[in-house]
Amino acid sequence: MPKLLYISLMRLPTEKAHGSQIMQNCEAFAAAGCQVTLWVARRWNTRAMRKIGDPYAWYGVEPSFRIRRVPCIDLFPLFPAESAASRMAFYVQALSYALVCALLLLIARADIYYSRDELLVWLLGWLKPQRKIAYEAHLYPPAGRSANLQQRALSRAGSMIAITEPLRRDLVANRRASSRRSIAAHDGIRRARYADLPAQAVARQKIGWGEGAFIVGYVGRLQMIGMDKGVASLVEALAAVPGVWLALVGGPEDMAEALRQRWIGLGLPPRRFLYAGQAPPAVVPQYLRAFDVCAMPHPATTQFANYTSPLKLFEYMAAGRAIVASDLASWADVLAHEETALLLPPGDSEAWASVITRLRDDPALRWRLGDAAREMALARYTWDARAERILAHIARTS
Repeated sequence: MPKLLYISLMRLPTEKAHGSQIMQNCEAFAAAGCQVTLWVARRWNTRAMRKIGDPYAWYGVEPSFRIRRVPCIDLFPLFPAESAASRMAFYVQALSYALVCALLLLIARADIYYSRDELLVWLLGWLKPQRKIAYEAHLYPPAGRSANLQQRALSRAGSMIAITEPLRRDLVANRRASSRRSIAAHDGIRRARYADLPAQAVARQKIGWGEGAFIVGYVGRLQMIGMDKGVASLVEALAAVPGVWLALVGGPEDMAEALRQRWIGLGLPPRRFLYAGQAPPAVVPQYLRAFDVCAMPHPATTQFANYTSPLKLFEYMAAGRAIVASDLASWADVLAHEETALLLPPGDSEAWASVITRLRDDPALRWRLGDAAREMALARYTWDARAERILAHIARTS
């Protein structure tokens, strides 16, 4: 049984999507036959996350892998968010965590060392054989220290897994990553979580939402690394769709409240703005089944347009709900217009309002799109299938 050590600077648990992605990937690597250990930073957590006692239960995964919390210097609680001091606190945290990991790695033994953190991959390159190091890339910093660090990490990794095909191509072309040593692997879903889904009426009854409402929903964080995910433009579009409801599942709360105030400011009834807050990943399918339409209104920024593989995309698909999404290269190899989703120009409120009105008035179209997307997700985009593909790639390049 090969040993796989996954090293991450993450908080655990975290309200951010990468926590769910990492936990489900570790479960999938274990199901594929690996003995998996996940190293995470022993960091100060938010008040809400501190209430969660069992991270396996929170993320709805089997305790088939071990979690080890590695000490670091965490000064984040001392400084305001987004301040110069908080940025310095991040560097202190990352470097102290890397230092402790380096000491532990002197005696740790594994067949595969896996990380999505560039600093840790670069560090691994000094301590472990290159053929054993796998780097999962999620970002493409265009220049500066981050770009330089990523290039150094790529030079140390024996294999590279990019989260989208455009990211893989750009890293190969401009970061000197080897084409032979790289693959693209989108995110996915935990198949068992979407195997036995409730009917819409049952899901709404459990949540407490009206059975007859036409609900457009969005799941996940409302921003990523300070970048807005386009939900404000969705609110603008829905203002032109009579009778529509908007449901948000995620956070942060201050952004959700700002969107609610914008909703009210556009003359829309407050009761038609549904905010569920942060939901455990294991119960997200229930919310998705309560929607009529799932929205991905991401703007056409470079990160979203080319380098993002949202967990929500594959969860939307697996839930069997009609998807309306920005037409971006990041998921052009996943979604097909009029077949598995309706793809629209980002930020075009008039076009979005027209298409959502069309879906409101055509239940058969909603079911056709939802069924096709669900079939594809369950066949192609599971964490288990992803893990097996990644492990086969690592075996080929080692």
